[in-house]
Amino acid sequence: MRLFRTAEEGRKSLWKRVVDLALTDVTVLAGGMDHETLEQLEERLLTADFGVKATLRLMEHVEELARRGKVSGGGRLRDALREEVARILDVAEGPGLAENLGEGPTVYLIVGVNGVGKTTSVAKLAHLLTRAGKSVLVAAADTYRAGAVSQLEEWARRVGADLVRGQEGGDPAAVAFDALEAGVARGTDVVLVDTAGRLHTHRGLMDELRKVDRVIRRKLEGAPHETLLVLDATVGQNAISQVREFREAVSPTGIVLAKLDSTARGGIVVALAEEFGIPVKLVGVGEAVDDLEPFDPEAFLAGVFGDS
Repeated sequence: MRLFRTAEEGRKSLWKRVVDLALTDVTVLAGGMDHETLEQLEERLLTADFGVKATLRLMEHVEELARRGKVSGGGRLRDALREEVARILDVAEGPGLAENLGEGPTVYLIVGVNGVGKTTSVAKLAHLLTRAGKSVLVAAADTYRAGAVSQLEEWARRVGADLVRGQEGGDPAAVAFDALEAGVARGTDVVLVDTAGRLHTHRGLMDELRKVDRVIRRKLEGAPHETLLVLDATVGQNAISQVREFREAVSPTGIVLAKLDSTARGGIVVALAEEFGIPVKLVGVGEAVDDLEPFDPEAFLAGVFGDS
């Protein structure tokens, strides 16, 4: 499924800003590949949240090219880095959001820790899908947080999506089951299952998430077609540990990187790709309901490396 995309120039500008010009001005580094130059480059990568694993890979790549005499000066250094980052992102690049090609709705299970903007991201995704001509039903399976259901109900009304809700404090898996039944009966295109935010260290709630996932799988063959893990772009490398813990409970197929407009360290996109090979599929770029868009690797590379 290819969803609506915003203007490319705006995406370039965004990525220039959120990577804090870490690499667009790499040509001003010392002309030779000396120790000081390499230290400056490593510091820039780490500061921009490329993470230890991706930074080590990039540094080893640059040093190897330097030993072979294939990198000298800022321009060639920039090109070498761009090519290797493109390889990292290509490992994690997916074809866009999955779509159910069989009977019944496409089902997206949305998970994440408390406070990452998960429910807002669900609303934005519902809006993005309805704008693409899809009928959407939202399952309000966060039955614990006070006001969570009413908040999602208001969002659903605003974006033109249906809603299935359960009793406060009820079984989230039952809400997911009822939503899938309703989605099948109504011929709905997409069902979004919003789960309660949970700390990745809370074993009881993670077990509950496993149950929601099992119920969805038993109810509809092939579902969930996407398990989207919402991460807060401002937490930097803490996002890595969150992915590790959620992978023990469910199998994330994509990442929604929320609050990207609030950080200058967008290199986390590269860190996640290198560490897990899970693609960033959507990025939140503002507070408005239409401020969610598909991640575009080419726009990322163009913005980070200052392509004209």
